[in-house]
Amino acid sequence: MHINTYFGQSYRLLHKVKKQGKPIVYHAHSTKEDFQNSFIFSNAAAPLFSKWILHCYSHGDVVLTPTPYSKKLLQQAGLEQPIIPISNGIDLSFYKATAEMGASFRQKYGYKETDKVIMSVGLYIKRKGILDFVALAKAMPAYQFIWFGYLNLHQVPHEIREAVETKLPNLQFAGYVAPDELRNAYCGADLFFFPTYEETEGIVLLEALAMGQEILIRDIPIYEGDLVDGKHVYKGKTNDDFQRLINGILEGDLPSLKAAGQERIRQKDLRCIGSELRSAYETAIQLHKSDGGGMSVQGTK
Repeated sequence: MHINTYFGQSYRLLHKVKKQGKPIVYHAHSTKEDFQNSFIFSNAAAPLFSKWILHCYSHGDVVLTPTPYSKKLLQQAGLEQPIIPISNGIDLSFYKATAEMGASFRQKYGYKETDKVIMSVGLYIKRKGILDFVALAKAMPAYQFIWFGYLNLHQVPHEIREAVETKLPNLQFAGYVAPDELRNAYCGADLFFFPTYEETEGIVLLEALAMGQEILIRDIPIYEGDLVDGKHVYKGKTNDDFQRLINGILEGDLPSLKAAGQERIRQKDLRCIGSELRSAYETAIQLHKSDGGGMSVQGTK
């Protein structure tokens, strides 16, 4: 059984499957670190959240997590189960750009061909860097900024509500859109800007890379080694860095990294990920057998 969430229904299913003596693969998509700086009171609740998810994950014969970075965080938190990092992957056959996609995006959102458009994707939460995105829109009126994604504003702190309600002629909040419309945006924008402070992987970054976008991200530990600054993507740490790099990328003063970034993402095609998952399932079965069937649902191994 492959379990993907830590909610009550999944936990009840876990107990049922355990009693049946079946092996469990638990997918650890969340950590304490990526829960913080999200919803109202999330920081105060983070220690309890961490205890709960670790309790859930501890019932897996094998724990999957998207990256070596998230594996490290789980180990540091005290999880003792075997942890295998496997990317969530993306369907590269879907993420193929056409001129029509880009034109459709610009027409829908009112951009001219000459407009230089910076896009980002994420929930309305501080961790995603939304405050920096709005600050840069204010500081760079010559460029157009558009944010995709949505969250009920009653669930977020006042500073986030205030940012989302900011009225600027060069700033749009498009809300949630269907995958094909988001694909159009990846195709039609000039730069994908991902100022997130914490991720376990960041699927939207993989999507933007697959679409051959120019990419600017925050220089954070998860992307060390995997995405090289100045080779696959550009990286910055402060808004001053971002402003300088945005100018350099959009004005052509910095070389394009589109091709290298797109090539880098090929290894995360779902067809490649499928074989990794099969290997993980086989490992879970073997560990389950060697552990005597895993009939107990109490505590950790």
